[in-house]
Amino acid sequence: MNTTAMLRTFCDAVEQRNGKAFAELFTEDGVYHDVFYGAFEGRTKIADMIDDWFYRTASDFRWDMHDPVSDGEKLYARYTFSYRSTLPEAKGVRAMFEGVAIMHLRNGKIAEYHEIANTAPAFVDLHFAPERIAKIVAKQGAALKARPEMKRHLVE
Repeated sequence: MNTTAMLRTFCDAVEQRNGKAFAELFTEDGVYHDVFYGAFEGRTKIADMIDDWFYRTASDFRWDMHDPVSDGEKLYARYTFSYRSTLPEAKGVRAMFEGVAIMHLRNGKIAEYHEIANTAPAFVDLHFAPERIAKIVAKQGAALKARPEMKRHLVE
C-alpha cells in the first residue's frame, strides 16, 4: 500500500469507527502513543482505542493528513483533526487540532505511532476550566521531560 493510500485508510478508519481496519495498518506488536490516552500496544488494544476510547466522549470525527514525507522506515505527516464533543460542558462544540504524526514503519506497517499536537485551542473551545487545562498541560510537560531525548535539556 502506498503512503497516500495508507494515510487515507488510517483517517477513514477513525472517521468510520472501524478499529479493526485501523489496527490492521499496524504490526502485530505495534504501539499507538495517543496524546491524550497514552500508549496502546498490539492490534487488539489499538482497535479498542478507536472503537471505545475515541468515541466515549466524541463523535463525528474528521481527520486529514497533509504533506507526507517518508523514507520507507519513517513517515511524517502534518494533520488536521476534529470531532464533536459529547462532554456536557462542551455543549456539542467541534474540537479542532493540528499536529504532526510520526510513524516508524516495518515491512509496510506502522510499528510505532507518535504525535505532536497543538491541543490548547481545543481545550478553550471545549470550555475546559483553566485549572483543568493547566493540569493537562502539566501532564504533557512531564511526559516531554521524561523522554530520553530531553535528558540533555534538563541539565542546569
